[in-house]
Amino acid sequence: MSSAEAAASSAPPLRKFRFAAGGEGNPAEGGARRFVKLAQTAESLGYDSFMIPDHLGNQVGPIAALGALAVSTEKIRIGAAVLANGFRHPAVLAKDATTIDQLSKGRLEFGIGAGWMKEEYVKSGLPYESPAVRVEKLDESLTILDTLMRGQECNFAGKHYEIKGLQGSPRPRQGPRPPIAVGGGGPKMMALMAKHADIASLVPSTTLDGKLKLSEITMAKSIERVEQIRAAAGDRFDRIELNWTISMVVVSDDREQTAEMALAAIANGMLPNMEVDAQLTVDDILESPYAAIGTFDEIAEQIRNVRLKTSMSYVGVYPTQMEAFAPVIPLLSGE
Repeated sequence: MSSAEAAASSAPPLRKFRFAAGGEGNPAEGGARRFVKLAQTAESLGYDSFMIPDHLGNQVGPIAALGALAVSTEKIRIGAAVLANGFRHPAVLAKDATTIDQLSKGRLEFGIGAGWMKEEYVKSGLPYESPAVRVEKLDESLTILDTLMRGQECNFAGKHYEIKGLQGSPRPRQGPRPPIAVGGGGPKMMALMAKHADIASLVPSTTLDGKLKLSEITMAKSIERVEQIRAAAGDRFDRIELNWTISMVVVSDDREQTAEMALAAIANGMLPNMEVDAQLTVDDILESPYAAIGTFDEIAEQIRNVRLKTSMSYVGVYPTQMEAFAPVIPLLSGE
């Protein structure tokens, strides 16, 4: 047996697929009722979870919206993708989280990140610290949240937060606490995921104005991010569920031609949310975890390939594309 075969035989089994709708890029036109309807639609389509973004622009407030989803849906798991740590104190956020977990009868997936959109901080008057400081604060917040969300007493003295004998309440419905999802794309965020996360949401790096970098969507870059988490997590890696969100879903009978058209649109600036910082090939697009192109069967096979190469198994799509992607779910459900 070769060393590669030996490593494969000793590897843990691949996680079963799960499917989420929601996340960054869907402000829902500011309509709270529309968010409820979107979540109910996702539930009826067979999605496992529905996630709300956290921005100060034209969208609903995620904490209040999650409270509404807790009582207007029945089975689908709910959460945020992801809460900006700089917007809320962890002691207050822990109470909101466990309250939502109770209201939803144990369906909360708690997502949090360092916060990245500078414009929102500037407009709101909130301090926008350096990336290093924001990551430090998130590290401390995650330690506090882990304790308080278990319903335990927290005593913590850090560089940015201090908690003195605060008892976590109410106790969550899930035990020992709702799962924590950490979202981000840089090396320091990978280390935080390895340390704290139950779910690691791998997000391609973006420009300061929020544009997705073309170089960040390749299979090779995705493997690199996963390996950073693996190296930092050690034995803990097998307990971390890996999540990513597909940026583009295009159902087509001709994968190659559609990928060529997508590349041309990017090169001509027709996709304003994309920053061209690399020259990719058609094969790069077709293999990318972040682009789902082809027939439903071809998309399903592509996602299987992503899981095989990266261990990522928790598939996200934006609400604007959840109906287009829905027929793929039964092709992968249970695998």
